[in-house]
Amino acid sequence: MTSERPSHLRLVSGDAVHAPGDQPGATVPFRTSWTADELMAMTFPETKWAVPGVIAEGLSLLAGPPKVGKSWLALATAIAVAAGTKAFGTIDVEPGPVLYLALEDTPRRLQNRMAKILRGAPAPAQLTLATSCPTLPTGGAEHIARWLERNVGARLVVIDVFAKVRGTTPPGLSAYDADYAAMGHAKRLADTFGVAVVLVHHVRKMGSDDFLEQVSGTNGLAGAADSTLVLKRARGTADGVLHITGRDVEEAEHALSFHHDTGTWHLLDGPADEHALSATRAAIVRHLRQHAASQPRDIAEAVGISRDTVKKTCARMAADGQLCADAAGRYRLPGTDPTGSVPAVPAVPEPPLTSTDAADFRGQPSLPGVPAVPGEENHPS
Repeated sequence: MTSERPSHLRLVSGDAVHAPGDQPGATVPFRTSWTADELMAMTFPETKWAVPGVIAEGLSLLAGPPKVGKSWLALATAIAVAAGTKAFGTIDVEPGPVLYLALEDTPRRLQNRMAKILRGAPAPAQLTLATSCPTLPTGGAEHIARWLERNVGARLVVIDVFAKVRGTTPPGLSAYDADYAAMGHAKRLADTFGVAVVLVHHVRKMGSDDFLEQVSGTNGLAGAADSTLVLKRARGTADGVLHITGRDVEEAEHALSFHHDTGTWHLLDGPADEHALSATRAAIVRHLRQHAASQPRDIAEAVGISRDTVKKTCARMAADGQLCADAAGRYRLPGTDPTGSVPAVPAVPEPPLTSTDAADFRGQPSLPGVPAVPGEENHPS
């Protein structure tokens, strides 16, 4: 990346922007307050998507365990957006300039990976790659800002990995505040230029039921990001599951399959939980989604699997909490009644009246009686 500064450069500095033609030290602050009627009268452009439904403009954190394939996913997505092809093998994207910082790769490895993904297709001219960059606090943010100024309409910036550009922690900050501050440099770039910035990161070794809690570091990282994507390995027919949540992205789980010959991840049809199961378990779940509680023999006939296999699998799934069984040996999905429907919400019982001769004030709880006010003769002198 060049160190020359174009004359039209806007440098991100704190919460303000140095505009073209400004005197040194002059800044143009962003407006951050409005009256309610002013805000409601404003017209905002639609959210810009690098990958519709997955990566929106703003700051995204892409996390996953080592060697799960995060870099393959990030690079293939960068190529798809720069070339205007399909991301994840199925999602149409609008082409535009992309910056990919492959900070853990050598040029040779990066070239080999790109050749595998491209499969003979021409390399997109709108993709800029770099294998080094200063940390964001010490000039990295400025370098990226320069590139964004030169590439008007840029759609995506990928930093792989965030740890390489994070920089040192300022003294005196708590771990949470340090993580939140470290994300701030990338967040300001994303907001200033209206571009999607993706930081590739790791997850902690200790597992958690909440995928956000698996992101390495404190909650300050996920809290500062506009969206968080966690790529996890899945047992069963899927090679991975991409968990997504964010301010402008609907929370979702997508089952993915990794194609080793091309180094690309592809979206799989259907709910992610079905692909995360074994083929037999997934077939049983699909059958029970469409039918009421069923005996193993009925399931076996419907899905074309031996009765003995279905019987053993259903018993294991019940032990794992994936199915419920009744006294007749029928299995159903948790949360459904034997007919396959969601049970009705029980009626709220009517509360008793507060008094036998009082008016009927439904909803009033029974209250203890109020003691009588003592007469004058009982008053202390």
